[in-house]
Amino acid sequence: MHRIGYLLTEGFQVMAFGTQTVFEMANVVAREPVYRVTNHSLAGGSVTSSLGGRVSTDAVTDGTDADTWMICGVVDPTLQVVADDELAFLRAASTSSRRVAGLCTGAFALGAAGLLAGRRATTHWAFADALRARHPDARVEADRIFIADGAIWTSAGLTAAMDLSLAMVEDDLGRDVANQVARVLVMHHRRGGGQSQHSELLRMAPRSDRVQAALDFARSNLSRPLSVDELAAAVHLSARQFSRVFQAETGTSPAKAIERLRLEAARTMVERGRHALDTIARETGFRDRKHLRDAFVRGYGISPQALRRDARAAA
Repeated sequence: MHRIGYLLTEGFQVMAFGTQTVFEMANVVAREPVYRVTNHSLAGGSVTSSLGGRVSTDAVTDGTDADTWMICGVVDPTLQVVADDELAFLRAASTSSRRVAGLCTGAFALGAAGLLAGRRATTHWAFADALRARHPDARVEADRIFIADGAIWTSAGLTAAMDLSLAMVEDDLGRDVANQVARVLVMHHRRGGGQSQHSELLRMAPRSDRVQAALDFARSNLSRPLSVDELAAAVHLSARQFSRVFQAETGTSPAKAIERLRLEAARTMVERGRHALDTIARETGFRDRKHLRDAFVRGYGISPQALRRDARAAA
């Protein structure tokens, strides 16, 4: 049985605690208790969450048994002072357990304990610069969903901790079980650790269902040329009316939005490294690999070849 211990401190962020559902559903999918999840704090007793709810915890002792420790973050880690006894616990846990994970801003506690030195790590994008400033010996990658560097795991903000937990299930029980858990949790798709924290659809944040439907249509048909007339017809608007509404809701033109969606899809395929660049260009709607390269350099400041090398080196 895999033993997952959560370390909770006062003001722990609720979403990180919610990742326990991933292990709960893994037990359901496996039809046996493959995971045992326990809640701990340094002194034991009741601990208050960021939302104000209270959770009962067991005290951490020398005999506390867990092969994976999940360190929950807080809403603003720059205001948090990590206690000496917590630092001692984290250092001991890093040698006695199989994995230690900093969920969201939990990476700050790992950094304070010296566990990120020389390692790749990530955290919520809003605090990446602060983590980098506090721990210059860590290789902070601000645009990653989660990173597993040996026994030390870190995740980006909030929901990214769910992706990290699913990756642990895949590591423990295999991809099929992890995919089944994702379906049970009604997750739209499983995100790999190398995926960007930022989504173009979320960044554009359309207010109406029609513009959202147009973007969904575009993302599902990136391999084809997409005109304003076609997008407008897909949501039953005139081209002129569609362009006006689209610009008002997203702050950009349909043509620029489509290029951003193409780039995002191409970047994911490049990082995964499963297809040739010619194939990626064709499937994401670029004329050829040169057109893809030019768009990459313009959008990301790096060529697809260099991005792929970086992704392979990180893996």
